[in-house]
Amino acid sequence: MPRNYYLEDRALDDAISRFEAALASAGGLAMPGVETVPLTEARGRVIAAPVWAARSVPHYHAAAMDGIAVRAAETAGATESTPRRLALGHQAVWVDTGDAMPADMDAVVMAEHVQTIDEATVEIDAAVAPWQHVRPLGEDIVATELVVAEGERLRPVDLGAIAAAGHARVQVYRLPRVAIIPTGTELVTVEEARARQERGEPVRAGEIVEFNSLILAGLVEEWGGQALRLPPAPDRRDMLRSAIETALGQADIVVVNAGSSAGSEDYTAAVLGELGTVVVHGVAIRPGHPVILGVAAGKPVLGLPGYPVSAALTADLFLRPLVYRLQGQQPPARPRVQALISRKLLSPLGEDEFVRVTLGRVDGRLIATPLSRGAGVVTSLVRADGIARIPRFSEGVHAGEEVTVELLRDQDAIERTLVAIGSHDLALDLLGGHLRRHAPGMRLSSANVGSLRGLLALKRHDAHLAGIHLLDEETGEYNRPFVQRLLPDEAIVLVHLAFREQGFLVAPGNPLALTGLHDLVRPGVRLVNRQRGSGTRVLLDYHLQLLGVDPLQIAGYEREEFTHMAVAAAVLSGAAHVGLGIRAAARALGLDFVPLFSERYDLAVPRRHWESDLLAPVRRTLADPTYRAAVEALGGYDTHQMGTEL
Repeated sequence: MPRNYYLEDRALDDAISRFEAALASAGGLAMPGVETVPLTEARGRVIAAPVWAARSVPHYHAAAMDGIAVRAAETAGATESTPRRLALGHQAVWVDTGDAMPADMDAVVMAEHVQTIDEATVEIDAAVAPWQHVRPLGEDIVATELVVAEGERLRPVDLGAIAAAGHARVQVYRLPRVAIIPTGTELVTVEEARARQERGEPVRAGEIVEFNSLILAGLVEEWGGQALRLPPAPDRRDMLRSAIETALGQADIVVVNAGSSAGSEDYTAAVLGELGTVVVHGVAIRPGHPVILGVAAGKPVLGLPGYPVSAALTADLFLRPLVYRLQGQQPPARPRVQALISRKLLSPLGEDEFVRVTLGRVDGRLIATPLSRGAGVVTSLVRADGIARIPRFSEGVHAGEEVTVELLRDQDAIERTLVAIGSHDLALDLLGGHLRRHAPGMRLSSANVGSLRGLLALKRHDAHLAGIHLLDEETGEYNRPFVQRLLPDEAIVLVHLAFREQGFLVAPGNPLALTGLHDLVRPGVRLVNRQRGSGTRVLLDYHLQLLGVDPLQIAGYEREEFTHMAVAAAVLSGAAHVGLGIRAAARALGLDFVPLFSERYDLAVPRRHWESDLLAPVRRTLADPTYRAAVEALGGYDTHQMGTEL
């Protein structure tokens, strides 16, 4: 059957307006029903009816201090120099905090101002005024008084006040139910993947472990809703229609994840058009362009793209407001800050782009370092401190330009962040976790852009430190010549991190019997390279030049990856036969390793940072035997000079 799919290019604001109008035409979002729950289950729920006090708090006149209850008039004139004696039982009664006041007494003298004379007499050295140190009936809450208004999200203090006012249960709106339907014949559930692993059966090429629903469900619950994760629907039109119809009967909102683009098995728009109305199919945003906004059975139905970053972003833009509105709430505004972008970003004309960034303050300036912009890079969501929005007609931003960042992380955490921009290394990855042992709450934000770009980031004052391993072709020395050439006016400390082995990463068993760089020009050998400016690329080019090997003779020389692990993954997948990288990367993915070179990896740190309190935890960590042992355990590292200043 021919499919009627269509992708538009609606501006974000226009898409939202059209979606809102369609929901209004369908009768608007109906608030979920009301249910009564125990106070122990009510935290975070939205109250559906005002709570009036069933009793006063306190419901009697209560002593507010330990001491003696008295008639205030009978204490007049009592001082340290002229104490006054009172008869116990007649003029004074011992009370503890919270005790009911005797009926004819109106004040409490604190115990520290009372001295026992004998069994029948006490002496006081301070007078009290009427109702002093007494909590009168209704001081906090008076019976019939409003305790919590309708529409409030219940906090722990609200629950305490409601309980004090005489209630054990409360009426709340039912949690908005959001049904999440993953789609794709290739999907394997997390549970099935785990079961296969236990049986020794790997997930096959072409199969995808389905985790988007975990992300989306977690977001829904974070926003106050109830997520219904439904089984994956295969790429069959009839089965997708059945799944959506079932979900419409169970939930207030339906989310279909994947199948929203224009592929041969993308049926979401077509099925939604049969069940209701497709309001928007395609929004001018990146990532997330093929999002679908529709209405069926009077309920919102969203088709979110399958890539995890696209799914999370479009959920935030379109699903989050709906979940809050179904609770009678507005989504809380996230804090926004101004930051300087650390490198140039080109953005497609006509699309609002949402760029994940890490943040850190360097020399008093808040620096935003862009993370990978790939829609499928879920780790960029994990590492992101905020989202920078590049307006649709700006074509991008220049390095050093100010951008507005919507925070995803607490600002205090950002102020305790060290910014590392430079070469990737697994030892640097480990450093962040070990730093917290010496300074709880401290974070290391690391951007993998290569050694040369790391030094340029230091030159722009965009980073606290840069990991580098640059071999100078003229002197054969590592790192120092590059620092002297690129940062002649900066006081830079080179701090040694480790010596590490570089070599060939090859498939288990080294099936092509590769032994040296000369093998790269053999027919049928395909390389995966590191990016220009990386220390590993400089190392490779240097030794190719020594051998007189023309890089253009090497198949795959132009294919670039930004980390050792990405190179290892390319070899593991069969996309390449060999890559130059560190032994630890080969070991991590079960590849064989052919050692070729030993190199030094240093941290280039401006002296003003290295000697600051901010980097004191780094100095302690580099001297910590536990950290050194962890780095050695990665394989291919020698840490005997770790922490040495050059």
